[in-house]
Amino acid sequence: MARTGAMKLARLRELMAAVQVGKEKGIQALIVGSEDAHLSEYITDRDKRRHYISGFQGSLGTAIITAEHALLWTDGRYYAQAEAEFDPPDAWTLMKEGTIGTPTQEEWLISNLPPKSTVGADPNLMSYAVWIPLQNALNAAGHYLMPLYENLIDKLWGDEQPPEVLNPIVPQLIKYTGKTAGEKLTQCRKAMRKNRAGALVITTLDEVAYLLNLRGSDIPYNPVFFAYVVITLTEFHIFVNKSRLTAEAEQQLIDEGVDAIYHPYEDVRSFLKQLTLSNLFNSGNEKEIERIWIHSNTSYALHTECNDIQRHISITPVRLMQVIKNDVEIENMKKAHTRDSAALVKYFAWLEDKVKSKCNPPITEISGADQLEKFRREQENFIGLSFPTISSVGPHGAIIHYLPSPKTDVPITDQEIYLCDSGAQYYDGTTDVTRTFHFGTPTNFQREAFTRVFKGQTAIATAKFPTLIKGNYLDVLARKSLWDVGLHYLHGTGHGVGNYLNVHEFPTAISWRPYPDDPGLQPGAFLSNEPGFYEDGSFGIRLENIQFVVKAETPYNHRDIGFLAFETVTFVPIQTALLDINLLTDQEIEYLNTYHAKCLEVLRPLLQGEENAQALKWLEKETQPITR
Repeated sequence: MARTGAMKLARLRELMAAVQVGKEKGIQALIVGSEDAHLSEYITDRDKRRHYISGFQGSLGTAIITAEHALLWTDGRYYAQAEAEFDPPDAWTLMKEGTIGTPTQEEWLISNLPPKSTVGADPNLMSYAVWIPLQNALNAAGHYLMPLYENLIDKLWGDEQPPEVLNPIVPQLIKYTGKTAGEKLTQCRKAMRKNRAGALVITTLDEVAYLLNLRGSDIPYNPVFFAYVVITLTEFHIFVNKSRLTAEAEQQLIDEGVDAIYHPYEDVRSFLKQLTLSNLFNSGNEKEIERIWIHSNTSYALHTECNDIQRHISITPVRLMQVIKNDVEIENMKKAHTRDSAALVKYFAWLEDKVKSKCNPPITEISGADQLEKFRREQENFIGLSFPTISSVGPHGAIIHYLPSPKTDVPITDQEIYLCDSGAQYYDGTTDVTRTFHFGTPTNFQREAFTRVFKGQTAIATAKFPTLIKGNYLDVLARKSLWDVGLHYLHGTGHGVGNYLNVHEFPTAISWRPYPDDPGLQPGAFLSNEPGFYEDGSFGIRLENIQFVVKAETPYNHRDIGFLAFETVTFVPIQTALLDINLLTDQEIEYLNTYHAKCLEVLRPLLQGEENAQALKWLEKETQPITR
């Protein structure tokens, strides 16, 4: 018999009480995060420990369980979803991050735990950057943060825990990457010498895939695979089940100048321990190189294996290369987004026709998402989706990361707003697009909110800014029009986008939340531009384009700083019927008309033939210039 949520909590508390702590037994609190051992945003079913214990399925959240409480911290994207999914609902308390009066996790622990309490957490699943401040705060209050190398959720889950996913690893060709793995390795070693590091540890899965020019499918929607890489000045170590590499993948590494030493995946901790204890990464000829480069967003467990060796915990050179796309990657991304835009135009043209003709059976959130995927499958180089399609009607649109299910699926009609956030993986790029439509008559408030969201997106799209400024500084541009009338949204405005990698590629971002590792905006970085507004229980609005950073032309160049701008690569019309034109400036109208003319120019050649007649007619209609 499957355990209920209440049964899971009861059994987990028994396991917590049985943990040996010195001569005593029992921990007073357990922290359960959302990450896997690589601290991934998206994870396999086997690693969904927080979901297993709480019922909440969102990608971000941290649970804290004590003898009397079960709490979950998450951000504004997931408030409504979490409260709807808690199991059992009366046992869990939602802690709304980003709202006034919500304590941080350490504040709550310090205020609510008995004196000299022990808090347990799996050090394999928590970053060094999170562990150390939490440990210091708890220690200062007289508590103890205990590393639990036996994960209690895994112990509770037992035989019902899903199996490991170990799919084949395949090559990503040079015509898509624009740079060999050997060239990337050379750049890494150059950065290592500059920073006096004799070893570089790569743990983030998209960094591993990018560095090796390989791709996998271990995590749904993310073309990555479970592996670690450790680079020294003379050797290149890969920790992976080597049998997973296809012959083509292994040969490509050799052809691209990588002489790899392979180790079992699970040996990375023992290898790091031996490497640092013996100072094996010191080549002998470069005695000043005695540091190991391991990012602070690597697990606390791996950091502890580095012993007392000096550590360099900055963002890795691999991530910096990955964020700034080379010329080949830029051209490939542009091609992928153009084809993807054509698929979306075909979908929205088809959908509007079905809704207005009141077809029977009606198109629903799920059947609509399925049809959109079919149109994408027709496109060259299509691999799969980059995340589950957020196809949401009316109140569902206010659930920012809503996923339709058979229980919640409803028809798409002309009575409510429809929000569709979707993306795809192509060999030559990763896409992410959101559009909001009303196929009937929107309310005045809906039109105003939509217009103010569009004004925010336009402010970002047309911004000029100094080279290397962090995206955090641009965030307010997207919010000003909403803030002017007391409206707001509780998510970031933009995230980095991978090149046939993860759809969310940090640390480059445009957000109210600061990202300390953000290297600053530079030509070649791709980001989303996606302001929104959400009226709980009623509707959601979001507009999202992907854009990349280019050099800007300005009348002045103060102190030779160099200024930058954005070029948009998404070409899907904005629904003008939802706009209140009286709220737009002349410049915003000119921007929209120019953007729509570009959409028509770029997509018309892709929408020729009788089979595309409906899409082309719709595109021509939706890109008509607007005037006051």
